[in-house]
Amino acid sequence: MIKLYNERVLQLVDPSEHLKDAYLKKSDGHLSTARLLLENDRLEEAVSIAYYSMYYSVLALFHRTGIKCENHTAAGMILQRVFDIDPADLVRAKKERIDKQYYVDTELTKDDVKALLLTAETFNGVMFDFIERLNNTKVEGYRDKLRELLSSAAAGRGKGKRD
Repeated sequence: MIKLYNERVLQLVDPSEHLKDAYLKKSDGHLSTARLLLENDRLEEAVSIAYYSMYYSVLALFHRTGIKCENHTAAGMILQRVFDIDPADLVRAKKERIDKQYYVDTELTKDDVKALLLTAETFNGVMFDFIERLNNTKVEGYRDKLRELLSSAAAGRGKGKRD
């Protein structure tokens, strides 16, 4: 994480309602598109778009709290360590996207995609609810948690630890 911070891929920025709203809109649009792709038997593409719907809902949370993160793996770690949100569904969707995008011999059924879309809908609902419950005090608390995480990672790095 320190490397990402030093490369400015992960940083604290001003919270932005505008960017939060834009990413929530992108998330919703991608989920709608994934449904259309499923209906038209474009299963591989539906998987990819469903994942991005989930990822964009995470970015909405991050921008609401003033966190810029341009790394998919780090986004899951931040969800877990800063917001105490289980990233397992996001991580699984990312793996599915990668498997379907890069490995042509993987089997994919409509039922698989339907299940992923249901997971994405649920995940996005959780993220939306979480965002809606935020207030300025909570936002500052999450920003402090990220600062502590980065400080801890920086201190541990000098002792041979990596984060």
